[in-house]
Amino acid sequence: MNYQEKIKDYFEKEIAIIKTIDEETVNQIMSEIKAVQKRGNSIYICGNGGSASTASHYCCDFNKGVSGESDKNTNFICLSDNIPTMMAIANDISYDEIFSYQLKNRLKPGDVLFVISGSGNSRNIVRAMEIAKEKGNKIIGLCGYGGGKVKAMSDICVHINVNNMQIVEDLHMILDHCMMYILSDFGDCK
Repeated sequence: MNYQEKIKDYFEKEIAIIKTIDEETVNQIMSEIKAVQKRGNSIYICGNGGSASTASHYCCDFNKGVSGESDKNTNFICLSDNIPTMMAIANDISYDEIFSYQLKNRLKPGDVLFVISGSGNSRNIVRAMEIAKEKGNKIIGLCGYGGGKVKAMSDICVHINVNNMQIVEDLHMILDHCMMYILSDFGDCK
């Protein structure tokens, strides 16, 4: 079998979509992350499925890579990483509450919620956003497809406007690496 044409099509579609990302919005997210770091606050991040692993990857890259030798760490906390806690909440309360329940008594003034949802409408992500809104915390969102509630409820949002989950998730990871690389002073992207 020869898949070269399909490979080429996929790459061309991804390149076309990446060119539509608003760089000013990405800059706003980076500025907010640095502001949270300077204040000594926390960024709570979460996602479902593939977006859960993306959230975990952001947590790793920003806690290690961006914090580096800084006197103030980037305090990312991934709500998707504690499987026993999520399963207990899902079993005893509801899967819709797996993130909001964790946030209810944790969010402090100045903390930020960072959500990742390919569809933009994951109920447990929306519930977490509702808690953050109730408490007056800022929300950063990454979404795809039509943007859904994530786009509507976020204070800052990068919307990957394509109906292809793989490309949406690819570009969410590219954003992680782009922002982490720049904020960690690894170089000038030569």
